[in-house]
Amino acid sequence: MDKIIGLTSSVALARLKENGFNEIKTTKRSSIFSLILKVFKEPMILILFLISLIYVLIGESKDSIALGMSVVFVVFITLYQERKTERALEALRELGAPMAIVIRDDKQVRISSREVVVGDMLVMEEGSRIVADGELVVSQNIMCDESLLTGESLPIAKSLGTSSSKVHAGSLMVQGSGIAKVTAVAYDTEIGKIGKSLETVVDTDPLLKIEIGQIVKVFGLVGLAACLILFGVYFYLTSDLLKSLLTGLTLSMSMLPEEFPVVLTIFLALGAWRISKSNVLTRNNQSIETLGATTVLCVDKTGTLTSNHMELVSFIPHKVKEFELLTFAKLASKRSAFDPLEKEINSKYVAKLIGGDELENWHLKHTYTLSKEVTAVTRIWQSPASKDQIISAKGAPETIMSLCKLSASDIKKWMAEMHVLAEKGQRVLGVARGVFKGDKYPPTQKELEYEFLGLIGFVDPIRPSVPTSMALCHKAGIRVIMITGDYPGTAMSIATQAGIKNPTAYITGEKLETMSIEEISQQIKDINIFARVLPEQKLKIVEALKLHGEIVAMTGDGINDAPALKAASIGIAMGEKGTDVARESADLILLDDNFSSIVDAVKLGRRIYDNLQKAIGYIFSIHIPIAGIAILPLFLGLPAVLYPLHIAFLELIVDPASSIIFEVEKEEEGIMDRPPRKLNTPLFDKTRIFQAAIDGLIILGFTLTSYMFALSNQVGEGSARFIAFITLVICNLSLIKV
Repeated sequence: MDKIIGLTSSVALARLKENGFNEIKTTKRSSIFSLILKVFKEPMILILFLISLIYVLIGESKDSIALGMSVVFVVFITLYQERKTERALEALRELGAPMAIVIRDDKQVRISSREVVVGDMLVMEEGSRIVADGELVVSQNIMCDESLLTGESLPIAKSLGTSSSKVHAGSLMVQGSGIAKVTAVAYDTEIGKIGKSLETVVDTDPLLKIEIGQIVKVFGLVGLAACLILFGVYFYLTSDLLKSLLTGLTLSMSMLPEEFPVVLTIFLALGAWRISKSNVLTRNNQSIETLGATTVLCVDKTGTLTSNHMELVSFIPHKVKEFELLTFAKLASKRSAFDPLEKEINSKYVAKLIGGDELENWHLKHTYTLSKEVTAVTRIWQSPASKDQIISAKGAPETIMSLCKLSASDIKKWMAEMHVLAEKGQRVLGVARGVFKGDKYPPTQKELEYEFLGLIGFVDPIRPSVPTSMALCHKAGIRVIMITGDYPGTAMSIATQAGIKNPTAYITGEKLETMSIEEISQQIKDINIFARVLPEQKLKIVEALKLHGEIVAMTGDGINDAPALKAASIGIAMGEKGTDVARESADLILLDDNFSSIVDAVKLGRRIYDNLQKAIGYIFSIHIPIAGIAILPLFLGLPAVLYPLHIAFLELIVDPASSIIFEVEKEEEGIMDRPPRKLNTPLFDKTRIFQAAIDGLIILGFTLTSYMFALSNQVGEGSARFIAFITLVICNLSLIKV
């Protein structure tokens, strides 16, 4: 430690001024004014704003204020969504540990992690988060959890002079200690590169927003054309400019669908609240409908399909009893461990198998790292009942067997056993023991003699609900693809247990590296497993699926998942174990990290879309009698039935309130037995338009007949108008078929 020379404070300060802080800087924010201008280019916002101005022109200040508040509300929601990308990048800043220990001026000092510079000697301890990329200069039994970067579920050994001598920002030290010379900070780290890749992903509008926008445009153009035609015709017949203008504006208000954004906002908000009961938080309300149309679900193995913790499932003893094998595995492990394998070895389950914990009074004398790759560790203990030194060792089976000097035939036999367990997706360790009776202490490694005790195997088990949920996905026509950083054998084992189709076919990240997006799109049709995949390759897979016309939902929890989460049609982040970056890049967040919650959300998404179709049909139907009753009396020489205030009441109060009733309707029978809707299927197809038009014309007939009947019975113009209005409202409510 004393020989490690770090930077001087003056050199560190100079580098900090030259290169900037060790943080992921956010992109330059657009001004609020420019964002508001962008928002006002949206057709729905323009319609709301223009109708508000119309009310100002005709002197209806209260209605104008009400519509103006609607404009403000929708603008606020839209601006919030515009900040999503910036917040995703800002979340990267919070990932690293807030403080770091470095060697400055020949002594260890604790500084803010953002002040770490290239060339610093970074002191790393067990349980700490690494704040920069670096090269090891001192290493003692280091194991790093890099799952947030690589997707690898198990800690990775780090040691000097090997291919694994580099450490990365965002990794967690689960074992050991050491010092690394910082080689990269901020955007030059692996985390920073992922942050850059987030900036290259282009957001696309949700399908629902596009379709609703098209409907609004059609209504708007028809309303504008009808307004101009009626204004021209009425002015030609009466030469009354003011009355002609008011007549045209009244018709325009009766046809412009200003209630669409109100209904859509409230409808999706209620849907988000309902989905939250299934432990799914909706960050983007309009993604709910897209989720119901998902055709492909891309999932990461660790923490999504699996429980993200290790379980001891196999122990094969060699010439000893099982409890002896497990006892020496425990002696070779730390008592208070961060390593998931050692946590399981120290669990109550293993203690029960051993027959209790009688090792509490044993004293640890020495620890050895038995290889450069830290594939095995030996610990020497002093037993209270004996003067002898007890040797325990565990590690990679091939390393342990070589220490025990097994014969070639025995090694072949046990390696075969190891491969059987590995093919089941298990992480396998070998265990050995020995006794040291010499006087010299500590002994050299060459003086130690080992006896092979057998193998133990661990798995990261799948969640119990996954097979059932997977079957429901397949029943609903949703294809499930596993994308993982694990080895193919482990991935295939988990895929088989989970029920993923075609679990024996896979593509590795190495092969993906040589393929273009177009090539992946062609070969991906029957491949549901992608193993040893890097972050940028996950993004490549999602883009290839979208190129193939799929609606892709992507689940993930790590930094490595953020670009794919953002690029997917629906990004679904894990709430319990997920990083801030993943959450900020996602549309939905699973609060309980439960795969089955995704299936529940899909079902609710389909229900919400179905009910929204019914609501849109209802709104279309009621616009026909409103427009008809506004124009026909004038051509029939009758007094006007509806004034702007009536229309405002119908469209801003009655229509939205009645439409919301459709939200509570239960899902249709067999909603999860049908395939996802096609991309080119419109929200409101010809069949629904025809049915809605028939309903609207029938209501128009009833309303106009009641008005003419009242006038013919000389009840007075005001009373006749009231009767017609009440008839229209009652018929309006009769359209609600739930």
